[in-house]
Amino acid sequence: MPAENSVWAGPAGYIGFLAPGIIGMTLLFSSSMQGMSLLWDKEFGFLKEILVAPVSRVSLVLGRIAGGATTSMIQGLLIFGASMALGFRPRGAGALAFGLVFMLLIAFTFIGMGLIFARAVLLGRSSMPVALDLAVMAGFALAMLFLGAYFFEKSEAVQPTPGP
Repeated sequence: MPAENSVWAGPAGYIGFLAPGIIGMTLLFSSSMQGMSLLWDKEFGFLKEILVAPVSRVSLVLGRIAGGATTSMIQGLLIFGASMALGFRPRGAGALAFGLVFMLLIAFTFIGMGLIFARAVLLGRSSMPVALDLAVMAGFALAMLFLGAYFFEKSEAVQPTPGP
């Protein structure tokens, strides 16, 4: 029996439950790796060439984020297309647009986080002590844990709708 499985997924059974998670994981992983690819640029000397360019560092970061977000969004949209072929359907055009905005925000956020990890922690340099970085990440993880528990407690089980 089909069930309403997520905020923007219609009744599609198991694929309606699985597709948003796979799309999200694709975006999280590919976006994080896009930011961390800065380490390869450093290894092969490309980063040094970029840093001597007569442009601001902010424009370099924005360019890296825009390029990485494009790649991540294409990967996410490919998974979305495959899930549509398997029966996944968004609830409507508004839900689809809302989902695409979230996909883009996830890509931007995790590319930025990958850039932070590649310049600070993995290269052994940071503008802040590593202990402070660790405390901020632990605080964020704890906040997400409590928010997740709070909203999970407030949610109601969705009853399957009887089929025709």
